[in-house]
Amino acid sequence: MMVNTTVAATILLGLFFVMIVCRLPITFALCISTGACMLYCNMPLMSLVSQYANSINTFTLMAIPFFILAGELMGQGGISDRLLETASACVGHIRGGLAHVNVLASMLFGSMSGSAVADVSSLGSIEVPMMVDGGYDREFSVAVTVASSCQGILIPPSHNMVMYSLAAGGCSVGALFMGGAVPGILLGVLFMVVCYFIAIKRNYPCGERMPMKDRFRIIFRSVPALLTVVIILGGVLSGQFTATESAAVACIWAFFVSTFVYRKLKIRQVPKILLKCTMNLAMIYALIGSAGAFGFMMSYLRVPTMLTNVLLSISDNKYVILLIINVMLLVLGCFMDMVPLILLCTPILLPVVQSFGMSTTHFGVMMLYNLCVGLCTPPVGNALFVGCSVGKTSIEKVTKALLPLYATMIVGLILVTYIPAISEFVPGLMGYTL
Repeated sequence: MMVNTTVAATILLGLFFVMIVCRLPITFALCISTGACMLYCNMPLMSLVSQYANSINTFTLMAIPFFILAGELMGQGGISDRLLETASACVGHIRGGLAHVNVLASMLFGSMSGSAVADVSSLGSIEVPMMVDGGYDREFSVAVTVASSCQGILIPPSHNMVMYSLAAGGCSVGALFMGGAVPGILLGVLFMVVCYFIAIKRNYPCGERMPMKDRFRIIFRSVPALLTVVIILGGVLSGQFTATESAAVACIWAFFVSTFVYRKLKIRQVPKILLKCTMNLAMIYALIGSAGAFGFMMSYLRVPTMLTNVLLSISDNKYVILLIINVMLLVLGCFMDMVPLILLCTPILLPVVQSFGMSTTHFGVMMLYNLCVGLCTPPVGNALFVGCSVGKTSIEKVTKALLPLYATMIVGLILVTYIPAISEFVPGLMGYTL
């Protein structure tokens, strides 16, 4: 029987979106729509199993469980407390000091865990009560905590960058790590500027300036925690470790520091931490496998090529196309989680942007920056949900408080999208292929 490619693509994509609207779990929606499309195309269903297995049978993915475990160990082991002390010593004396402490602590924690949700859950339980007790509005405190957690997606290391590398066909993880450093720091600086003006408008307090001797003492006590960043990035950049190996070493170091240096992590807590990580990984790998099979069918049906032609038919101006892609990703980010969007959209949109010379690294950083916004927006923003739970307030109130921070993130996204040097300068300086 002759296969109609248009009908097959309609079955694949239409069935998937219908099931998403019906609130079927994304993993099942991907598998069912892929299986239905394969049956229409007279392909054996064992192809689905084969593509599913091939998608998760890659060495690169081994970095993900290690990064997740390292983040959990740091969250449970007192490292977050040290980072808050360090941030307070550096910026606590500025107007709106506790908001700046919140942003800087998230920047430091993000450079170790790479997870926005881990940031909110571990630091938020300390930061929100601290800010409320210091005279800040509860909703603003939660909003800053939620928004600043997104820095962890960009500042290396980030397991989301590992997944983007996989979806993009194996581009350099090291280049992505370095490409996200400046945009992540830029986002933090923009947040601090906005928080400063909000603090002046609302007359939020500033902390006392700490004597220089006390600052050095606090920073010195945080050195073992900060060495986690040196181990991960230093190992990758020097060529001593792959991203996977550096993540494994970071787990060992985080366990050592949490257990024997800060003595906050008890051995009896480890099984619970491992169980939590295993549950998270089961969901992630199931999603990666099903997205891989779905992506195989999209490539087989030449869906990326069709979308490229559609977008280029709208305009041949790359700035217009990038604007359309950003708006589309922002909308999708409101309704889908970051991981499935990375796995589904990368193979579709990457050929489009490569057609007018955009590098894989630049597009990856732009996409992750864009999808960060979705972590803070209803109805499926994971960081927003966790933040409201930790801060004991409603999503509606926090969303309203987030409005100026949303605007800040959009400004940063525009800069990263249209100024390639922001994401390409550092990896280019390091000699990476972009």
